[in-house]
Amino acid sequence: MTKWIFIFCTIVAISFASLSLGCAQEVGEKVSQETSNEDGQVVSNEQFQATLRQAELGVANDQYLLGFMYDLGEGVAEDKVVAIKWYNLSAEQGHPGAQLNLGQMYENGEGVTEDHVAAVKWYRKAAEQGHATAQGKLGLMYDLGKGVPEDNALSIKWYHKAAEQGQVGAQFNLGQMYEKGEGVPADNIEAVKWYRKAAKQGDDKGQIALGVMYANGTGVPNNSIKAYSWTTLSAAQGYALAKQLKVLLAEDMTSEEIAKAEQLAATCLANNFKNCN
Repeated sequence: MTKWIFIFCTIVAISFASLSLGCAQEVGEKVSQETSNEDGQVVSNEQFQATLRQAELGVANDQYLLGFMYDLGEGVAEDKVVAIKWYNLSAEQGHPGAQLNLGQMYENGEGVTEDHVAAVKWYRKAAEQGHATAQGKLGLMYDLGKGVPEDNALSIKWYHKAAEQGQVGAQFNLGQMYEKGEGVPADNIEAVKWYRKAAKQGDDKGQIALGVMYANGTGVPNNSIKAYSWTTLSAAQGYALAKQLKVLLAEDMTSEEIAKAEQLAATCLANNFKNCN
């Protein structure tokens, strides 16, 4: 009898039923490459002062950058409250990066009282300007019912917008929605499509999810070598569930099959996920 694999957020178990990863992935982090110089060094005090002068003149991008500096302590002592001040000034002028970061501050209660409604407000403003990470964040808020009523259809809408722009967390979460039939009819082929896109960007959860789809033959033909290969890539990033799954998969594989799968994984990794099975 064929073994089917369940994967949850905290355990791996063998069962005679189909897969569910069962957990949405966080989408994106606060990022601003503009706070580093061309050599990758953090900003100097001189750069900080120049940014401060422009921010005080009301330049939205410099207000955003100054907020980021205070947020992460780049070029100045970390101060979340001051970061909020500058993000807010920039966000009110319509800067999508500031809107995203301000949303995350409200969501996580950094420098302000945690407020998911306010987080959604700022995510939406950035998302409506086409900011991929904000779109993914907004999709996640609808997915989890944080700051808004849970709404799978709206979650799908925003995940799709983000995923089409290459936002990896949204791609994985979209795969989950299609696999489980949440907000859309269940469609394992479409789930595999989005898991693969996330996996080929190096996402460990996308890789193990794709591996399990191959192991179970859902959305793709059953293929233990490809299942083991993708799971190996996930495990190589330290994902504990993938390490457990490798052991389970190996129980039904020959040493030759395992060696082939490991070679496929090594080739994929060496080519930065560009030439994968």
